[in-house]
Amino acid sequence: MISVEEALARVLDSVEVLDEEESPILDSLGRVLAEDITAPFDVPPRDNSAMDGYAVRAADTREASRERPRVLRVVDRVAAGAASGCRVEAGTAVRIMTGGPLPEGADSIVRFEGTDEALRSGPAAEIGIMTEVKPGWDVRYAGEDIARGSRVLKRGLVISPAEVGVLASLGRQTVKVIRRPRVAVLATGNELVNLGQPLDEGKIYNSNSYSLAALVSYYGAIPEILDVVRDSEDSLVARLREGISADMLLTSGGVSMGDYDVVKDVLAKQGKVSFWTVRMRPGKPVAFGMIKGVSKSGAEIKIPHLGLPGNPVSVMVTFELFARPALLKMMGRKDLARPLIEAVIEEDVVNTDGRRIFARAVVSQREGQYFARLTGPQGSGVLTSMTLANGLAIIPEDSAGVAAGDKVRVMMLDWRKKDLALAST
Repeated sequence: MISVEEALARVLDSVEVLDEEESPILDSLGRVLAEDITAPFDVPPRDNSAMDGYAVRAADTREASRERPRVLRVVDRVAAGAASGCRVEAGTAVRIMTGGPLPEGADSIVRFEGTDEALRSGPAAEIGIMTEVKPGWDVRYAGEDIARGSRVLKRGLVISPAEVGVLASLGRQTVKVIRRPRVAVLATGNELVNLGQPLDEGKIYNSNSYSLAALVSYYGAIPEILDVVRDSEDSLVARLREGISADMLLTSGGVSMGDYDVVKDVLAKQGKVSFWTVRMRPGKPVAFGMIKGVSKSGAEIKIPHLGLPGNPVSVMVTFELFARPALLKMMGRKDLARPLIEAVIEEDVVNTDGRRIFARAVVSQREGQYFARLTGPQGSGVLTSMTLANGLAIIPEDSAGVAAGDKVRVMMLDWRKKDLALAST
């Protein structure tokens, strides 16, 4: 058996960042930018009003007050998207809406509430200014947000909704990003039944393929679920041909020591095994290697293949530890590690076999300290424990376990569930 760190290092060393593609900006959300974005023009493109009001010369508002308003002649009205053909001269004003281009001669905006407009009936030829403003008040200057020629977004960043908005403000319809990996997902086992089929004696529904496909999709890749494979080499090899053009192959089951566990044998024959078995619980029987595949152009390629265990919790835990970081790297991400926190464990956890334990836990916070309690029974078949957990409490392989009150590291899975835990305490 190898360590978790060594297994992860071998997986990450075997995958590379994928190629670039042009993507519609909405489809780029959550993906890694593959080009620097330089502004072809100023944003906003010209000075404009930040508020509804009147464009004026600040000098014309000097000493204006409610008691002694400065009356200006209204020479034009400007809506957003329109422009005034009038110049604001001394003693004049232009009624303007938010976003309207600032007329020539004006240097500030007086908001409606700073005028006597409400006291006048209908459009007036003049307006009383009841507050003094300074040059630049409520004016958005050209290039205030983005200056022409500046680098706005840097290659390598992960695109968030804010970046999508910035791209739209520059008129970009598409952008270069790292493409999403296509991941073939395959479950093995004579006991598995497809959804929608009758559940006969001794059978179980194929939940692993859907857990894995959901995880693949959740982290931004594209899952392709293949049909269930029976426990024979011929059946597995035939099904693998359906996934040989994928960027990664994930299988569940068939990597243990049983008579019908054939995945690692097929991996050895069809490619090269990098490791089999990792010093961890749950998830000891994990196989990884490179399997022969064919690109869309017909060229022979090597596809990273993770053979995950068959038990549903083991599938999800090993995906989090090995497949998730590999997929993120392939998508150009740098932030591969899950956040680690220190928490007080609230019950004993015994380690009897020298493996690193990843115990499903609910993390909460009280008086500035994190606490972790187990989700209940820790069997690798208790899939509902993953719905309750927001973290994995880590019990080192070189310890006999931990006692309630000890501090442990916890790999956080879902901070939103932590917030729920906080709300319930």
